[in-house]
Amino acid sequence: MSEPKRTALVTGSTSGIGLAIARKFAELGYDVAVNSFEAEAEIAHLIAGLRGCASGRIGYYRADLADGTASHALVERVIADFGTLDVLVNNAGVQKVAAVEEFPPADWDRIIAVSLDSAFHTTRGAVPGMAQRGWGRIINVASAHGLRASPFKSAYVATKHGVVGLTKTVALEVAEKGITVNAICPGYVWTPLVAKQVTDQAKVHNLSEDEVVRQIMLAPQPTRKFVQPEEIAELAAYLCSDWARSITGTTISIDGGWTAK
Repeated sequence: MSEPKRTALVTGSTSGIGLAIARKFAELGYDVAVNSFEAEAEIAHLIAGLRGCASGRIGYYRADLADGTASHALVERVIADFGTLDVLVNNAGVQKVAAVEEFPPADWDRIIAVSLDSAFHTTRGAVPGMAQRGWGRIINVASAHGLRASPFKSAYVATKHGVVGLTKTVALEVAEKGITVNAICPGYVWTPLVAKQVTDQAKVHNLSEDEVVRQIMLAPQPTRKFVQPEEIAELAAYLCSDWARSITGTTISIDGGWTAK
């Protein structure tokens, strides 16, 4: 017996981890709602690529997730268009590297809003329908920085710790409703966000970008290799399977051994 048709919303899904997850779901036959803050014309080639590998529907939903109202409305729009929302992947995130005394408050506020507040708003919008149907999957893309700290990343580390706490709390609340809630905690994944961090870290530490990669970014990862976005996507797909129905309220590290130390 084949699995029923599923609809997934992946926030921040026009690059990096989010795009890899959206592509994996498309390949599996999901209806996929793609989200970013860009105008649709700017990412038309990405949407076309996803439609090229999909047997389900692909829709693009523009929303700035720094706005809580927009985050909640995003879920409502997806449900209105697709009729259901079975899988929610909270992946959207932004980053800023600076010493705490120099950290711009506006950047702090935006990082918290995009990476933590939006996960709350989308989750509260998604849970009622999932509970009514007795099936749902919520995956929060946190970070090794949700389990460990690094200097010069106060907002990001605080946010990812918050995402882990939100994951555990919601998992307990919906444990008897057929919904699982988990956090994936990647180490350094080679994405546009990480590429920008290399530039920022080079300025902070007065190092070359190659030195930043070797001495700072990959130093915590015993494998000395970047995680690939497709690895995260495969894990997300597994968490959405019925074989993962007993995995909930936990963090799953995929970090090259970083948090083993």
